[in-house]
Amino acid sequence: MSKYGLIGKNIQYSFSKMFFTNKFEIEKTAHSYHNFDIEKIAQFKRICNENPDIKGLNVTIPYKQEIIPFLDSLDKEAQSIGAINTIKFLKNGSLVGYNTDHFGFSKALSDFPAIKRKKALILGDGGASKAIKYVLDSMGFEYLIVSRTKTKDTITYSQLTKEIIQSHTLIVNTTPLGVAPNLLECPDIPYEFINKEHFLFDLIYNPTQTAFLNHGIKRGARVSNGMKMLEYQAEKAWSIWNS
Repeated sequence: MSKYGLIGKNIQYSFSKMFFTNKFEIEKTAHSYHNFDIEKIAQFKRICNENPDIKGLNVTIPYKQEIIPFLDSLDKEAQSIGAINTIKFLKNGSLVGYNTDHFGFSKALSDFPAIKRKKALILGDGGASKAIKYVLDSMGFEYLIVSRTKTKDTITYSQLTKEIIQSHTLIVNTTPLGVAPNLLECPDIPYEFINKEHFLFDLIYNPTQTAFLNHGIKRGARVSNGMKMLEYQAEKAWSIWNS
């Protein structure tokens, strides 16, 4: 029997354990999947030492970048992105990091009609946003990254204007604002300028309809939560662990 799991913080809401447990039951395989909820990334070593039968791990907020120094190598795409969400444990004891978020986001986006105006806003500048940037770069999008703190690569929420909102018709929320149980939270953007030309994509999947998406629905925008992205990236992780 092989063991798999998820590394993160406050991950009791996580979809991954349910997804893989159901998968193992349906396929009648004797594998198990566990949540490893840790307060600090330094606890990662203890998890590895106490669970020598682990074959693979998923990684979620807030450790997608912090985990990298603990790994022996990264695959080419993960290296380009600068964040990982999947770890493969090799037979020789080496740990290899991968990013399947970009695959999941790209596949989920392709399920919808093509976005005509290739200009996007990425809300948040954490590990999850890096995979989104990678995909949008490959698709030829122009984008602005919106963060609470102004840097050379980002603008702040207070800088968002009517013109910026209306000209950037794809808006992707990569922040945890709105995840259960904080259902009323959402990124602080001027939603009054959203219209039917917009597509709001939220990486959050619990709840299925966040306050961010509700603002879009009220104004006629197309919306998607992160469930399909998560399913696609989970299947990709499984193929990596078994390759």
